[in-house]
Formats: sequence, structure tokens, C-alpha cells
Amino acid sequence: MAHPLSSLGPAPRVAVIGASGGIGGAFVRVLEGQGGEVLAFSRSAADGHGFIDIGDEASIAAAAERAGRVDAVLVATGLLHDGAMQPEKDWRALDAEAFARAFAVNATGPALVAKHFLERMPRRGRSILGVLSARVGSVSDNRKGGWYAYRASKAALNQVLRTLAVEAARKRPDLVIAGLQPGTVRTALSAPFAAGQGEGTLAPDEAARHLLAVLDGLAPAMSGRLFDWRGEEFPP
Repeated sequence: MAHPLSSLGPAPRVAVIGASGGIGGAFVRVLEGQGGEVLAFSRSAADGHGFIDIGDEASIAAAAERAGRVDAVLVATGLLHDGAMQPEKDWRALDAEAFARAFAVNATGPALVAKHFLERMPRRGRSILGVLSARVGSVSDNRKGGWYAYRASKAALNQVLRTLAVEAARKRPDLVIAGLQPGTVRTALSAPFAAGQGEGTLAPDEAARHLLAVLDGLAPAMSGRLFDWRGEEFPP
């Protein structure tokens, strides 16, 4: 069976950031045993994962140092809700601390992962940076409102990815950078909002396989853009 990222060759080295999460863990499961090496990083550092704290640049730099050369990096971290922090339905719920936390995890953290891990990728030859984004981060596609901090932080992430792609076209022309919309996946992040969707939801491993197939099929000319799990592009 071909490797899920066969465009990188038969034995790529793939770093998964956020490997203890629903989709991050699914990336690890789908990739393991397919050839190459999977380097799993998470804040819990469970199941043999390397430690990384997406909110701590020193931790990110140390993880990149530990990883060494990589052909692909998959960033599967994200924050929508956490205890008292919930998606806002009303502007009266806007909170500075919630905004700061959302941006730290959803935008700043992936940007710093790129800062430290892209230096570990080949200057020539295909490589991939795939980051979980969200369709609700699309400014032009916002028709329902609400979810201010999450929407704004994912929109910021999309701008980061586009800007990285512009620079990478000069420095690493074979690098593909993409934001990924996984759909509604049966994970802890989406569980409170997936009620009643039934067959409209995806199992984590199914979502991971779809997303890997999308990444594997992207050409460098498509770098910096946003794609859902079906491979359909959506607007920033």
C-alpha cells in the first residue's frame, strides 16, 4: 500500500504537532506502519510523544531540534472552547483573555511552529506544511456571525499561511503550505456543536485520511490556499 503522503517518497519523516488530540492522534495512527517515520509531539507527552507546548516558543524550538530533518509537518492544534471559555453568541460576551488565548493557540502557535520547523525542511525537493484551519475563519464566507475569537484567530492563521507561502516561493519553491478544514469530526473540540448532525460527521481516522490525500495532491502553485477534506478550495 502506498504511503498516504507518497508524493514525498516511500519513507518520509512526518512531524505531527498536537498528536494527543482527536485529529492529531488520527494522523499518527494513519501514518504509522506505512513506511518512513512519524514524530509525534503533544503537550501531554503521552504514549511516547515528544513534548511541545504550542503557547511556548522555547518548547517549539526544542521540539524542532529534537525532530531534526522533516519532510512534512502537520499542525493539528486548535482551541474553540475550554471550560469557562465558550464561543461567543453575542458581542456582550467578548472577552480580552479569551481572545488572547484563541490567538495564542490558533494563530501565533502555528506561526512559531513554521518559524522553527521550516528550517528543518529541504531547500529543494517536495515538502509539506499542513495546518488545521476552519471555514468559519473565512471573512468572505461569514454569514452567521458569532464565535468572534475563534473566527478572528483562524482568519489570522489563514493570513499567516498565505504570507508564509509567498516567502517560501523564494526560499523553498517545492514546499506546499495549506490550511485544512477537516469537516465536523467526532472529537472533543466539536462534540458540543455536532449534536443532530449524525451522518454529517466524520470519524477522526476518516477525516485524517481525507486530509492527507488532499495534501498529497497539492502542487506548489497551490500553496498558501485553503482546502476542505473533500479537496474543495474555500475563500479566505
